Amino acid sequence: MKRLVVFALALLSFGYAQAQEKTEEELREEMAPKKAEIAKLQKEVSALQSQIDNLPGWKFGAFGTVGANFSRFNSWYSQGTPNVSSANIAATMNAFANKKEAKYFWRNALNLNLGWVKYDDRDDPTDDDSFRNATDVFNVTSLYGYKLSEKLAVSTLGEYRTTILDNFNDPGYLDLGVGMTWTPITNLVVVVHPLNYNFVFSSGETVYESSLGAKIVADYTRQIGKIAFKSNLSAFQSYKSSDYSNFTWINSFNYKLFNQIGVGFEVGLRGNKQENLENAIDEYEADGMVGTEPTFDNLENQLQSYYLLGLTYSF
Repeated sequence: MKRLVVFALALLSFGYAQAQEKTEEELREEMAPKKAEIAKLQKEVSALQSQIDNLPGWKFGAFGTVGANFSRFNSWYSQGTPNVSSANIAATMNAFANKKEAKYFWRNALNLNLGWVKYDDRDDPTDDDSFRNATDVFNVTSLYGYKLSEKLAVSTLGEYRTTILDNFNDPGYLDLGVGMTWTPITNLVVVVHPLNYNFVFSSGETVYESSLGAKIVADYTRQIGKIAFKSNLSAFQSYKSSDYSNFTWINSFNYKLFNQIGVGFEVGLRGNKQENLENAIDEYEADGMVGTEPTFDNLENQLQSYYLLGLTYSF
């Protein structure tokens, strides 16, 4: 009799458990309104953040990317150098300090990208086994504008670009100019300065030359949930010659994984015919000046680029 009772209870428990199980469709139906509620809350959070961003006063922020890889081979004969150690370390930093008031704004930004590479053939005692500079970018800008309306301002811009690990200020570029700034939406700033002087600093007799021209800058910075991204285009069009024009376009992305840690990607493009010509002349002289001497007229203008993928930390 006891066994029969136990068996009956077991059947009832199993039937109750089966009745409690829900199908995938039922679970998805329950999940749909919760997702809608989350989306609604995220929209409200974004609206509040937009109000915070538009408040007067100073706003500060920064995020950076760090990427590294290390390798070491011992007696790996399938490759040309069986005993080799290599490493690649790179880091970027994007920071800003912006002040917004009813009648004016002041926007300051810093972009820093540094990289080192090491390749040590342990079978060759004469090779260079130290870390060497691979990427070296330093860019700081300061934009001041007096508002004529909510979206249009008279502005002045100062921008300085150079390298800091090697050949500091050789070359270095300083742009100073005046014109107009347009802010059609909260996160986009477009600068058009038809009166801008591009100072170029270099040592010795070089191909670099300063000139008067127009400066155009477009900067878009946005954070949506866990994703932050920044795109900055800075271009100078020389009135003297297109050979003295240049542009730099840097795009940075950051996806937050947990706390302040995330994954980041940065890619940069650069066009500068003066830098291309100087490099071509150095190669021409290193090859014993064989062939045609490089000039602006016979130079193929090459696009410079870099990219970095790694972990990020947001401040």
